[in-house]
Amino acid sequence: MMVTSRYTFSEYSSDWTSLYAQEAAVIRKLLGDELLAVYHIGSTSVPGLAAKPIIDMLPVTRNIDAIDLFAARLADVGYRAWGEFGLVGRRFFTKDFNGYRTHNVHISEAGHPDIERHVAFRTYLRAHPTAWHEYESLKREVYRLHPNDINAYNNGKDNWIKKMEQRAIKWYRDHGGDEDTVRKRPL
Repeated sequence: MMVTSRYTFSEYSSDWTSLYAQEAAVIRKLLGDELLAVYHIGSTSVPGLAAKPIIDMLPVTRNIDAIDLFAARLADVGYRAWGEFGLVGRRFFTKDFNGYRTHNVHISEAGHPDIERHVAFRTYLRAHPTAWHEYESLKREVYRLHPNDINAYNNGKDNWIKKMEQRAIKWYRDHGGDEDTVRKRPL
């Protein structure tokens, strides 16, 4: 299933950090004790990086199946449930405003490998400006080629991201990170 949504590309905004914090507080309140941590991931979590202004969040839960019971609560605050949306063991929710995507929420159960993958990639980009500059250049070029097709935009970044994720995971582990310690360090 493809997510269709209008999208824009913009320079980095320091507002993204506070927008994440505001929405993370909503998620924390809604999920309560089921929630272990919420991470700001994706390009808006990397200071200085131009991006689609969509806040990506990664809530880590005790039991992913329990999240299905929270779908109505999330819908009440504007989220649409997409189920696993192509990634086994995840629950994906989106929020739009005036036809533009504003938030992606990727919920995973503690121990899911995507937690480390997302956090390692984010942390690697934060620590390696050369990598994020390379990523930003790619994103600008793909946006130039596909300003009206978010799926083509995402596909145009996919190979670079997959290659960089492997490098990021190795670097992250070499520097003391692993999913277990990530789960205990909400960022």
